[in-house]
Amino acid sequence: MDDLQTYCIDVARRANGAAAELARATGAQKQHWLRRSARLLGERSDALAKANELDIAAASEYGLSAAAIDRLRLTPERIDSMAIALEEVASLPEPIGEVISSSIRPNGLEVQKVRVPLGVIFFIYESRPNVTADAAAICIKSGNAVILRGGKEASHSNAAIAEILSEAAADAGLPADAAQLVATADRRAVGHFLRMPEYINVTIPRGGEGLIRRVSEEAQMPVIKHYAGNCHVYIDRAADAHIAERLVVNSKCQQLGVCNAAESLVVHADVAKTLLPRIGKTLIEHGVELRADNRARKFLPQAAEATEEDYGAEYLAPVMSVKVVDSLDEAIEHVNRYSSRHTEAIVTTELDAAREFAARVDSSAVMINASTRFNDGGQFGLGAEIGISTDKFHARGPCGINELTSYKYVVYGNGQIRE
Repeated sequence: MDDLQTYCIDVARRANGAAAELARATGAQKQHWLRRSARLLGERSDALAKANELDIAAASEYGLSAAAIDRLRLTPERIDSMAIALEEVASLPEPIGEVISSSIRPNGLEVQKVRVPLGVIFFIYESRPNVTADAAAICIKSGNAVILRGGKEASHSNAAIAEILSEAAADAGLPADAAQLVATADRRAVGHFLRMPEYINVTIPRGGEGLIRRVSEEAQMPVIKHYAGNCHVYIDRAADAHIAERLVVNSKCQQLGVCNAAESLVVHADVAKTLLPRIGKTLIEHGVELRADNRARKFLPQAAEATEEDYGAEYLAPVMSVKVVDSLDEAIEHVNRYSSRHTEAIVTTELDAAREFAARVDSSAVMINASTRFNDGGQFGLGAEIGISTDKFHARGPCGINELTSYKYVVYGNGQIRE
């Protein structure tokens, strides 16, 4: 056994032990940890900024784009936002021990369905150091120990944040190993952790599609994930023109490099002539390149011809595909064919069309007259999220504290036996 494998086993074992302690930690302890962590982030913002400067200085060595470097940067405002996020998680109701349902059987048995932690979460993520604090907060609030494997490009920032979280855990009487940061950039470490189902209960990868596919293929425990975010906005024949333009532009342009940004625009033929030139002009003014089918290009002369690959692409860039359809049925068929099952939106004034779209589109979130950018844990009132799942088991859509729990049945009797 080499030193790296020995190190990974030790981290996983300690996380497993911490999870057992966290399962019986009180809500007050977890609130104290979160609020103490939030205060320390504010008090040590200068030290965090200095650590972050080391990462920014090394960013060019990793070939990071300007946008990636911006995501890596810890400004005073972003440090404040991290602290606020921890306070928000602290204020959420305590999930562990919640009685989800309860019933009394004819023989007098009381059967309770009780919320419990998942156990140990292995969380793999890239770039943004604020995710270190967010992920730890959500995991520990939901009673789980977490092994944090951040990207090497944020190593100094992540280490500084993790040190604060560890100090606050000791103050709150929580196990020191509740949130551990993997202290090696060796990519082989990920493979070691993915082969430890005896210690790790679930893995959550957050990053590019290549990372997520590797984790899904190698993991020997369940994985909560989404591969890509090819999100659609469908403009129905009964759409309000002003709302349609605002929602398309916001869905696409508010932030380009995120999984809930719209990549595909689908327009009903009855309104294509009036709405496409207007919306296309605004998108182009925002620097968006349009790739459209032949019907749409009649109204979008600046658009390039779309290929089959364009309809299924997650661009994460100022590019958008455009498709004209003859009916709601055709729109739903197109969306379901090319969707990554992340987020889809319909713009319509017809309630029946909205209900039909919501019922038949198979994605983790369907927006009715609202931007795709709202598919987010904070925006949904979850406090924060550790990722978005496009799977169909218990966690789907933004994953907050409840999605990081399971349940068990607790049965109260007074001597009943089964006849």
